[in-house]
Amino acid sequence: MAPVPLLSFLVDSPSAHRDLASARDALDRGAMADAAGHLAGALTSAPTLPEIHELLSRLAATAGGGLDLFPAEPYEPVGHAVARAHLLAAAGRPEDGLPLLAQASGSHPDLDWAGVPWVSDPALGARVDPGLLARTIMRLCTAVGDPAPVETVSPLRHYLTVIRNAVAAHGEQAMLLGAGSALARRLGEVRLAVEWAGRGAKAQPSKLGEIWLGYAYRSAGRMPEALAALRRAVAYDPDDLSVYADVAATLADLDRLDEALRWTELALERDPDFDCVVHTAHRLRYRADGDVGHLVALADFVRDHPDDAHEHTDLEECCRETPWLGGMPAGAPLPAGRAPVNAEPSADAVRRLLRVATTNWAHPPAAYDRALGLVLVEPWELLALLAHPSVTEARQPTGLEVWACLGLLHHGSEEPWLDSSRRRLLLGLLDGGLDRVTQAALFALITYAWVDPEARADVAAVVAGRLSETASGPSARAVAELALAAPGLDRPTRELAAATIRVPAIPRQRGRIVWRRFTPKRGSNPR
Repeated sequence: MAPVPLLSFLVDSPSAHRDLASARDALDRGAMADAAGHLAGALTSAPTLPEIHELLSRLAATAGGGLDLFPAEPYEPVGHAVARAHLLAAAGRPEDGLPLLAQASGSHPDLDWAGVPWVSDPALGARVDPGLLARTIMRLCTAVGDPAPVETVSPLRHYLTVIRNAVAAHGEQAMLLGAGSALARRLGEVRLAVEWAGRGAKAQPSKLGEIWLGYAYRSAGRMPEALAALRRAVAYDPDDLSVYADVAATLADLDRLDEALRWTELALERDPDFDCVVHTAHRLRYRADGDVGHLVALADFVRDHPDDAHEHTDLEECCRETPWLGGMPAGAPLPAGRAPVNAEPSADAVRRLLRVATTNWAHPPAAYDRALGLVLVEPWELLALLAHPSVTEARQPTGLEVWACLGLLHHGSEEPWLDSSRRRLLLGLLDGGLDRVTQAALFALITYAWVDPEARADVAAVVAGRLSETASGPSARAVAELALAAPGLDRPTRELAAATIRVPAIPRQRGRIVWRRFTPKRGSNPR
């Protein structure tokens, strides 16, 4: 086994050195199984540390090459599998070891599992079967996301080297080039992604080849060419509705929103529950008219379809940086407000509130879910927290009042909404002028309307009444921002809220649709 250059290791830790010392001692004593366990542990925190690979070389020199110490097992620890990969490479079978490293990279993509000489050796590219490498890379793409997080890009680039070497050795293999394009795109190598996808589509024209090419063109900002490739993909398989969503997203990015919506409608006529199309359709409808009802409908769909084939971010992207949909609005803070309970909350209650509090959230249902841990704080303590110094003395928005009120939603959740104690408590907090407590209580009511359709008419009436009371007062804008986040408001009330904060009733979103919603869930086929 070739030694790993000292400069190649990126991760080091005291635990790795402790495991390394224990492994060396076990090897000197002939306790091979103990040595194997410690080496597997060291690899999990410092996978390219040269001293670890020196000891693996000692194992590789034993009878059987040390492979019997790391037998394949279901649900094996990652260090165990990585050690077997290196020993396979030492035994002259690097093509069998590479999928194990890729599996480790999929589980922990921020660690440099593949930063070893045998991975970058051109001989590996010549030995590995192109189909096997393509499948390995596709599984890796499924795991790392699109785009890959910035901290994972450098460790994953080693796999691009393997693909380059394999392409040089095997020529125009369409699946390998397409899978390579998908990985290059995730790592920000857009020119390489376009090149490989184009070569793959030319070598073997197919629906998947055109999809890979369309995605590569999108990443490069070449929208007309992306649209043309995706239309060709539809021609190959008119029944693949996910491509209709792709075409719609691309048309929207070209500001051809009416055409984009027609593509979603055409697909929904065939299957009204096809997840990619449903997400795209609701997003584009919201982009067209700004009605939050489209996002509420999307949240309902997500709740009712937990096993969708892909992970989508449409709801989060639409809510981001929108007052109350994605977090507390910016601006001068309101007065602290009163708490209805004059008592001292426990230190544990304060800790739990501080643990969940944040001024941002993905969308209202996510905020509701985040507050679940506050079910362990008694309702009277949540109310008392509204008068705690950490809340009342804050000069900038902290979100503490919001989370105390959201916590109330998780108490007595078995009670029918209209007769529930949680509704009664929150309505009680609305008394008086607008302050941070009444604002938080109103948002909690709106949040509950997002997660429980049966509460929507009631909450909409409360919000409409509050907006009418404050329409000409100094707190009108604060209430209007909340109203625009509320499900079920009638059109005149929404228009009043929009006019109150002096924004167009039909806002126009100009940003590109983020394609991460098409990131497959683990085990599905990536694109």
